[in-house]
This record gives sequence, C-alpha cells and structure tokens, in this order.
Amino acid sequence: MKKFTKLALVSSIALTTNAMAMQAMDDTALSATTGQDGLSIGIGISKIEIEKLLIHDNDGLAAKGAAGDAGFGGSSTAGAIVIKGNGIAGNANEKHGIVIGANYDDNGAYLLASRNLADLVIDTDAGTGTNSAFINVAAQVSGLDIKIGEIGVSASNAMPAAGATNIRRGNDDKNYNAILSGLTLKTGKMDANIQLGAAPQGAMIKLNTTMVGGLEIKDLGILDNSTKAGTGDGTVGNRAAGQIYVDSIKLTDANSTDLTLKQNISVIGKEGTNNGYIRIVSTGGAKDNYVAGIHLGSKTAASIGDMEVQGLQTYFSPAAGVYTQGAVITISGH
Repeated sequence: MKKFTKLALVSSIALTTNAMAMQAMDDTALSATTGQDGLSIGIGISKIEIEKLLIHDNDGLAAKGAAGDAGFGGSSTAGAIVIKGNGIAGNANEKHGIVIGANYDDNGAYLLASRNLADLVIDTDAGTGTNSAFINVAAQVSGLDIKIGEIGVSASNAMPAAGATNIRRGNDDKNYNAILSGLTLKTGKMDANIQLGAAPQGAMIKLNTTMVGGLEIKDLGILDNSTKAGTGDGTVGNRAAGQIYVDSIKLTDANSTDLTLKQNISVIGKEGTNNGYIRIVSTGGAKDNYVAGIHLGSKTAASIGDMEVQGLQTYFSPAAGVYTQGAVITISGH
C-alpha cells in the first residue's frame, strides 16, 4: 500500500475517539483533579458508532510476475480496506463497522473513578533553553469494549467529482472479498502522556502504565476466499470461504492478570532521502498469551484445543551484537 501512514492515522483517530465518558466531571471534581493552573477536560460521550471505515490505496499494487507467483495479481488500480457491518441480525455490528463503548465487566473494575472514559489534564510550559516550549497532555483512559464488524478488501470508487453533493467515495460492493469476519477487543484502564512542541520527555507519546485486566481479543475469524465456490453459502456445491476462528486471545504480563504498557511513540521527520516515518519503541517486559478455542475450516468446526505461550520476550538490536528487551516498529509510506 502506498501510504501505510494512513493506518497510523486511523490508529490515532481511534485513540482520539476513545476520549468518551458516561458523565462529565463537575467543577468540584475538576478542582480536586489538578489543584493548579491549567486545563482539565472530562469528555462525555458514552458510545461511538461508525457505519463504515475505508482506507484507500490510490495506486493499488503494481503488476508483476506471472500467474501463480508470489505477489502476482496487481493491476495498479485503486483498492480499499473496508470495515463494515456484518449484517447479523441483532448483533452490535449488524449495521456498524465499529462500535466503541465502555468496558463494564466486573462491575466497572476497568473504569476510571470519575466514570469518564477519558480525563485530560493539559498544561503549557516554557521549558528551559531556546525553542523549548511545549504542551503536556496527561490522559487517563477507562477500559474499552471495541467491537469491529466485517473487514474486507474492495475496489475503490472514483473520487467525488467537482460539485458533488457529498464527499463520500466508498467502494464497489460487486468487487469485494471479506478477510476477517470481525473481532472484539476488551481493554483495561491505562494512562498516556502526550507532549507537543519540544517534548522533553523524549517522545511525542509516552505510555508507562498498567492496563488492569490485560488485553483480550474475542471472536476473531480469518477468511480465505480463494477456496470459495459458487455462491459460498455453504450448501452442497457452494463451498463457503475457509476460516480460522479463535474464540479468545488474552495478553498479560508474565505470571500476571494485568498488562504493562511501556512505549515511546515518535514521528520522525524528513532527512536527506528518508521521507520520515512513525517509530514505536516498546519495552514492556515478558508476556503471557492464552489462545482459547481454535477452529480450523469454519466457526462451527470442532476446536483443536487451546494454545498457551508463557514468558514471551522479544529483543531489538541498537547496535551489532547488542540485544535490548522490547521491539521497535516503524510505519511509513513506500
């Protein structure tokens, strides 16, 4: 895809829309939160629904190779990743690709004491030295229950013409293949600190917190449409797309029920022939993973069992022969 930075932008939008609440903080609560000059915000939105989300790759994949070769099939024609409703009657994602609300599990154990989904404390500071001024945003986020509908790939429609009555571009529903049947993410409470300007903390976004209850991904289905035949409805002669379906994936610190988040997120600018990128450095320590209910072929196939990984630790090398616990992820265009 030409601009993987679009994925980072979508992620940042998702983080921003997590600033939701069940009730707004009153003046007394705001005063008790800070006790000093600055700005405190409790944002009062209890749920966000997104009908459809599309990420367009305007030049597609360049044509190369021969039929059957790895990477073959490109036509240099615009395509899109599409997140849309799953059409299942009564399901939270029936008509909405993304639904974000509070994680009410365990009688509200994963919510902030304020019952806001996000509390922000904003301060500006002159810093020390030349060009050292910055804004500091301390964010506390309640646990979230994020439901994502069907995810697929499709041909992109043409850009709206000049004078169009709306800005919707959309996709061609006749040229669409589902790749994920959907998933649900449940998170616990977490903190983040954002600095814009000089950023003396060393990164634009710094996470150094513990997500109470860890991270859970539920109802994850990965689809293979290359095996589909006929209408794909599962009747005789109309084989449905193959599916790998997982009931639940839980991620916590090693030997714990919580998840430590230690990440520095920086936006690296253009330098010489390098056009810049987003860098995420994670150093949260060893993790435990538990994958429950692995189904091969279809969601209704018998489970092959569960899989458990204890004490998973990744490393990155800042220099040859040097191994540092953690991981470095970069996101850029190509």
